[in-house]
Amino acid sequence: MTGTADDAGTPGSANTSGAGHPSVPERRRPRLGGYALMALAIAAMIMPLVWMMLASFKQRDEIYTVPIQWLPESFALSNYFDALAAVPFGNFFVNSIITTAVGATLKICLGLTTAYAVVFLEFPLKKLVFGLVVFALLVPQQIVIIPNYTLVSDLGWINSYQGLIIPGLASAFGTFLFRQHFLTLPLSILEAAALDGASHWTRLWRFVVPISAPTIAAVALVSIVSEWNEYLWPLLVVDKAEMMTLPVGLTLLQNNDGVTNWGVLMAGTVLITAPVLIVFFLLQRRIVTGLTSGAVTG
Repeated sequence: MTGTADDAGTPGSANTSGAGHPSVPERRRPRLGGYALMALAIAAMIMPLVWMMLASFKQRDEIYTVPIQWLPESFALSNYFDALAAVPFGNFFVNSIITTAVGATLKICLGLTTAYAVVFLEFPLKKLVFGLVVFALLVPQQIVIIPNYTLVSDLGWINSYQGLIIPGLASAFGTFLFRQHFLTLPLSILEAAALDGASHWTRLWRFVVPISAPTIAAVALVSIVSEWNEYLWPLLVVDKAEMMTLPVGLTLLQNNDGVTNWGVLMAGTVLITAPVLIVFFLLQRRIVTGLTSGAVTG
């Protein structure tokens, strides 16, 4: 009797080892598999950046060693000095900063005003306008390169900032994301502001913009990265070194004789990539919130 009572009264192994109750190691196996896949994905994204940064400190013979030599023999900055001396990186940085700052700012402003009009204003064919915005998301930018180049050439904007910036100002992505976010905003705030006599311009910049910071940060990051890394369009409209942006100017570090100094080229690539990474780390807290804002809104 005593043995039976002990077996029945204790929550022992007989109850927890049944078919319906998996053990702790079995429950952890799916998590470990997910973590392993995530680690592989992270490694696939990070390893090229790590190799690029380490290679920027290597001499030419170190890069071609077999097996691969990951760490350089010395972390000397000679490749960076050679890159800065070989091409006018100062001009490239100034051109990239101007085109990125002006282009991204105008994209955000145009996206905000267009999305505000589509959501909060009543005008004929409003749904058609938004449909055109969505349709623009499906059109590859390469299709309009030739018409844009012809227009820029006819206007005399070759080798100019307006030729670099203006043709790419329309941002269907920003307009769409702002529109989806604006649909989630409480209308009572804007209605109260309208009763107080606030104009649409005041409602946009005094009420809508402050509570849309995460979405604005997400659009800003996408716009900054796209403007900073743009290569094909600046390559077409600029043929003078003093007007080149960083991605185009980087090609000047490549030798035509096939003996490119990859250490110097990697150093130049690091100089181009570092500002974008800094902006990403500054805005990363707001990116996910901004991209998912209004995701379930029709």
